[in-house]
Amino acid sequence: MTALPTAVPTRPASRPAPARGPFTGAVAAEWTKLWSVRSTWWTLLAAVLTMTATAGQLAIYAVNANTDDDPTVNPGVLPVGEVVAGALELTQYVVLAIGLFAITSEYASGTIRTTLRCTPSRGRVLAAKAVVVGAVTFLTGLLVGAVGAAVARPVLGEWGRAPLGGTVGDVVASAAYLALVGVLALGLAAALRGAVLTLTVLFALLMIVPLSLQEPGITVLTRIADAFPGVAGNHFLAGDTEPYPAAVGLLVLAGWAVAALALGRWALRRRDA
Repeated sequence: MTALPTAVPTRPASRPAPARGPFTGAVAAEWTKLWSVRSTWWTLLAAVLTMTATAGQLAIYAVNANTDDDPTVNPGVLPVGEVVAGALELTQYVVLAIGLFAITSEYASGTIRTTLRCTPSRGRVLAAKAVVVGAVTFLTGLLVGAVGAAVARPVLGEWGRAPLGGTVGDVVASAAYLALVGVLALGLAAALRGAVLTLTVLFALLMIVPLSLQEPGITVLTRIADAFPGVAGNHFLAGDTEPYPAAVGLLVLAGWAVAALALGRWALRRRDA
């Protein structure tokens, strides 16, 4: 009897990997580049340490003000979110380094030419960097906000309160603020190229110029200062209703970030790498 041929088992065909679009690939490349350098990790560590020290110091100041003999400076019971927002005034200058170095380091090392050869569309490169920087600085904001709240609450003791909903909202608001500041830093860095120059301009926009306008106490100058990104962000974090609602403060800050990206895109397209 002739033996029947046995069927040879066949392997199921492996599924092809899903194709990445040009923008998705650019985002993945920027994500890899950002996390492959030590400066990103050192920046995260510095941000956590700065928030820890600043939030602790502000909480101590609040306790001392509540327990001294001068009732005119008694701040009363504080939400920990107010301490976190106050600590961001210093911590933000550490976090925005993520957005700043995302492109100035490439200009300094010359790797920007490789980046633009791999992704010829300069607008796509900047948009991918903005997505990555925004995501990383937002996550960093969640981390440092949580750290600041965790440090401030026990230090404040009876002079602090931390309702779960309000505290989570304050931490998320801090993260949103840092994400927009990070994108603002990226856009300016794309236009100015130098880390020191970009940091100087950011410091002027976020602090020096608004303070100079507010100092005389002239209403017109104060209203102009309210349109600057740092002041608008502070109104947002504080939940102010005057001179405009907190949501408007967030929109003003977002407008600065978009304008900075537009300026960076214009500079990238006009100048050689």
